[in-house]
Amino acid sequence: MAAQIAVVLKGYPRLSETFIAQELYQLEQRGLELMIVSLRHPTDRDTHPIHQQIQAPVLYLPEYLHQEPLRVIRGFFSALRRPGFGRALRSWWKDLRREPSRNRIRRFGQALVLSRELPASVQQLYAHFIHTPASVTRYCAQIDALPWSASAHAKDIWTLEDWELREKLAELEWLVTCTQANTEHLKGLSDDPERVELLYHGLDFDRFPAPKQQQNNKTASRDGSDQPVRLISVGRAVEKKGYDHLLNALAALPPELNWHFTHIGGGTLLNKLQAQAAELGLSDRIDWLGALPQLEVLERYRNADLFVLASQVIGDGDRDGLPNVLMEAQSQQLCCLATNISGIPELIDHRHTGWLVEQRDVAGLSAALEQLIRQPELRQQLAEAGYDRVTEGFSVHRGIDQLMDKFTHLNGATPDQRDGAAQ
Repeated sequence: MAAQIAVVLKGYPRLSETFIAQELYQLEQRGLELMIVSLRHPTDRDTHPIHQQIQAPVLYLPEYLHQEPLRVIRGFFSALRRPGFGRALRSWWKDLRREPSRNRIRRFGQALVLSRELPASVQQLYAHFIHTPASVTRYCAQIDALPWSASAHAKDIWTLEDWELREKLAELEWLVTCTQANTEHLKGLSDDPERVELLYHGLDFDRFPAPKQQQNNKTASRDGSDQPVRLISVGRAVEKKGYDHLLNALAALPPELNWHFTHIGGGTLLNKLQAQAAELGLSDRIDWLGALPQLEVLERYRNADLFVLASQVIGDGDRDGLPNVLMEAQSQQLCCLATNISGIPELIDHRHTGWLVEQRDVAGLSAALEQLIRQPELRQQLAEAGYDRVTEGFSVHRGIDQLMDKFTHLNGATPDQRDGAAQ
């Protein structure tokens, strides 16, 4: 039996986490044996085509402990026989005292179930996101005396207390993260900065082929005077995406300017944003399409003239890292207008490979929108430079090469028959 890696995710599959699905697929293509562990059941009605190509089995843990008490009880009694149970219990109790919450209790219960139900072939635990998934991973790794590692992204880094980041960084084997800002922050919290490494998600350009030549010329004539310039944004309707500021910026455009905006994505603020658009008199100029499968999103990119993302850092520290949607848009030679936060300037060089504005600067965003709507030649120039930038520097294969180097110790490994492994 080949050694396996258990990849712990908050939910699977998810339309909003295509970068994770892309990574899983590519790792399987390189020959790794994966098992997916999901803390939650899927909520999206659709999936992306790549989800159908991933072969790894999926283990769903109890989303709420009271829903599956027998699994939790069996996990507890199984964990009592493990040599690492005492260590895990002490870690959890220490964490619970500092963060008393039902979520913390649920994480430990899920770790008990995971410990019992992990196949003996699993030799490494790997968590996507350093907050909740990494907590379950850490407790399970302690119980079963397994090595673990993690990939950190945005909200999970910037909304987590420093004490928790430090303790996790001290225990994991390695951590990768997707922006230079994240990397520097986490290195500063680690007692061994070499454990933290920058890894861009990148794109699989076989799945995002360049548009046909006739589509490349789509912006040549639309300047907001006759035909509407087609604006698009893809992202969840949540505070950190800044869609309220974008709506205000659109409302501030000259009334004679001809444009139409399409939003793709679900999210808790969708109804509120639609009401705001109605109050601003924009409803007739906006399509709210909700979450869409990747192939449909790709087609929307190709029919658009300008991609807009008004991301911001919000009160609890949550923020975007380096949104994959910007790379996706650039891969379709679509000009991108975004805010200059987090890792976005690592992809978009202002006035060269796209356009950047300050976060929450409604006047500046509106001025940039007007300029890019009125100047199709500028949009085309930025679109072409953005395409060159993303294809040259953000291929998924670079990141997969890095991950494979980190997982090479599993090659030829013989699975340990852990005492009390699930039957």
